[in-house]
Amino acid sequence: MSDIVFSSWGREIVDNRNGGEADLASLKLKLPTEYLDGKVGAFMGWDGVVLLDGETDVVAMAAEYMKRVQEKHCCGKCTPGKKGTRVMQDTLARILQGHGEERDLEIIENLKSLLEGCKCTLCMTSAIPVLDTVKYFRDDYMAYIGGGKKPKLAASYHDKLTAPCIDRCPAHIDIPAYIEEIKNYRFEDSLSVIRERMAIPAVCGRVCPHPCETACRRALVDEPVSIMVMKRVASDHEWMHHKTPPMLPAAPTGKKVIVVGAGPAGLTCAFYLAQKGHKVKIIDMLSEPGGTVAVGIPDYRMPRPLLRREAEIVESLGVEIEYGVKLGRDVSLRELKENYDAVFLGTGAFKSKPMGVEGEDAGYEGFSEGGIHYLRAVALGQGMVTPKRVVVVGGGNTAIDCVRVALREGAEESILVYRRTRNEMPAESYEVDDADEEKVRFEFLVNPTRLITENNKITGVEVIKMALGEPDESGRRRPQPVEGSEYVIPCDMVIPAIGQDPDLSYLEDGDYGIKQTRWNSIVTNGGTMMTDDDGVFAGGDCEYGAMTVVLAVGHGKRAASVMHRYLTEGKSILDDEEALEDVVNRLGVFDADEKVPNVGGLHREHQPKVDGAERATNYEEIELAMPESQAVVEADRCLRCYRVAMVAVEQ
Repeated sequence: MSDIVFSSWGREIVDNRNGGEADLASLKLKLPTEYLDGKVGAFMGWDGVVLLDGETDVVAMAAEYMKRVQEKHCCGKCTPGKKGTRVMQDTLARILQGHGEERDLEIIENLKSLLEGCKCTLCMTSAIPVLDTVKYFRDDYMAYIGGGKKPKLAASYHDKLTAPCIDRCPAHIDIPAYIEEIKNYRFEDSLSVIRERMAIPAVCGRVCPHPCETACRRALVDEPVSIMVMKRVASDHEWMHHKTPPMLPAAPTGKKVIVVGAGPAGLTCAFYLAQKGHKVKIIDMLSEPGGTVAVGIPDYRMPRPLLRREAEIVESLGVEIEYGVKLGRDVSLRELKENYDAVFLGTGAFKSKPMGVEGEDAGYEGFSEGGIHYLRAVALGQGMVTPKRVVVVGGGNTAIDCVRVALREGAEESILVYRRTRNEMPAESYEVDDADEEKVRFEFLVNPTRLITENNKITGVEVIKMALGEPDESGRRRPQPVEGSEYVIPCDMVIPAIGQDPDLSYLEDGDYGIKQTRWNSIVTNGGTMMTDDDGVFAGGDCEYGAMTVVLAVGHGKRAASVMHRYLTEGKSILDDEEALEDVVNRLGVFDADEKVPNVGGLHREHQPKVDGAERATNYEEIELAMPESQAVVEADRCLRCYRVAMVAVEQ
């Protein structure tokens, strides 16, 4: 039997009710066939219907879907949406109860034009799957209308509100909601929405790579909404107006949790666990909070006083933070397991990858252990001396931070060496632009081959020119060396910044049964963030590899949610919201080819910025606060692209 009985997803009709061979894989639909403890019978959402089990009652599902759209998700702020979904709900209910007439199907179909006048896209897109069922399952509707069919034992239905930006955000913040609050001048309410999923908004309002904006439908008509900056506006409003954060911990549960690492994942995990009433302690090997954000992201991007304020907010919930304690050196994982009811590992990725060139292990003066180590030494004032000529090797955000910090530390010439072109750099494009404005020198399509030294000191680095060949596993064209093209770049310091790995040496003192990937990161199970060692959870860079702050936040939030159930119910399982979150995320919400029927021309508002020549001499924040009046104008550009998804699960 085919995986798919019927699908109208993506406006492509596949009907296997009378036989056929199309399945989920052939249609490139990343829908699961299992959901929690049941079997997926059908999926209904903004782009159609996917029927996997022919026994699923499509009419009953359509009726339940529209009932939830109308009663749970419709905001009621516009007449077309409020009335259109209500009429559709009532009509479907009447048909299901055996009181329908054939003209009711016409009523449903005629509501399409009314719903196209909605204030946002929630109601109009919710009509799509219902209209598909009326068109392609008309016989089922007529069976109800004729009285020959009665609802069978209902499947369990599970619904979720989403949007392209919400789905693309690793923390899954309700972005349209917090932007709407800014539009209405309710900055504190906006921050409350953000904090439902984001513990460190001041950080992610500044250094998040904002993947949400790559899925902003506004960009399909002009430019994406400044989603990240809106988060900063809401966060800045609180501390600039000396407001006290409103969160309070619940009554004590008597459970104790230890969090290893005061970085984004650890702070987030502690933030949400403390609000549930658990006693949380964080230990961190550094002397201050923030992890890689504190010592790997320079102050001109993320001022540390604001980062410390975020940690203080976490502490205000009763969380204890102890600094200078390193797992594997000062305390073992075994000891933590013996003294706490659950453990969260958020140990980051502080181990630099080697370049693999001749001489990098010789201990030459002027050769840095790695980009993250250089940045940490500068940030913590550990006596790092930056010479006049610096070469940084790499193309990511850490490499960009290194060349920019080197300028601020007194380098007269700061050079970035990268083996591909600017187009292939994994660093954020705006960070590369900033480095360019600050007069960083770029050497593209070259790769280091040998360190040049004199009297055990770095005097240069030999590089070879590269040519781009066929794409590799990353999708980027593979660089190939050009024979005989070597030349030397004179310098006094070489900083490799080609990536970081987690340091999991703390697992070596016992058989914990915690699996590791071939990239030396921790394996967790089924989206629960729990390892194979019962009660030990992990998230952030140590679980995924060196990635983004917002991904670590998402991990910390998910871990806290599952840990709460583990501590109170003895089960490390996903709840309905999280399971649906994963279903929708696998399917994907954003359609880059969609024809958006909005008129463009309302261009994106930008926050003010310090001039490049001026800013390269100090660590003052270079991106300044967007005025709240300007933020309100920007918030008005949001299209409120809400969608509703629902799965029918056959028990």
